[in-house]
Amino acid sequence: MSTKTRSEEPILSESELLAMPDSDYMNVQQLAFFRHLLDRMRTELLDNGQSTITHLQETEATPDEADRATQEEEHVLEQRIRDRERKLIHKIDSALNRIANNTYGYCEASGEPIGLRRLIARPTATLSIEEQERHERAERQFR
Repeated sequence: MSTKTRSEEPILSESELLAMPDSDYMNVQQLAFFRHLLDRMRTELLDNGQSTITHLQETEATPDEADRATQEEEHVLEQRIRDRERKLIHKIDSALNRIANNTYGYCEASGEPIGLRRLIARPTATLSIEEQERHERAERQFR
């Protein structure tokens, strides 16, 4: 079932996307699908960050040391999660730039298509599965 974005371009469903022939790889509709997906992810992450700020500001200090230690641990964990999300936002922005430059969906190392299934699973992917595996093997060797 197709939906529409703010600019009224139809957005394919995941099944419609996967049903397209290989010759249609990274056509306008597919790029719109991934742009919409990435925009949604980015908005959700920014909303999470805002809720963390609000939560941290609303937290009241407690005189009990155990409660204070628990609060501090919760804050550290929350900040660690937000830091990871901040890094993901950077990757999302990079992916959106690749869509704008018409390089999205192609492996940065080989230039080959990354593949729709991989991009659905990991929309910020920059390497094909083969190149990612090669990269990880090389990384393990040089540790």
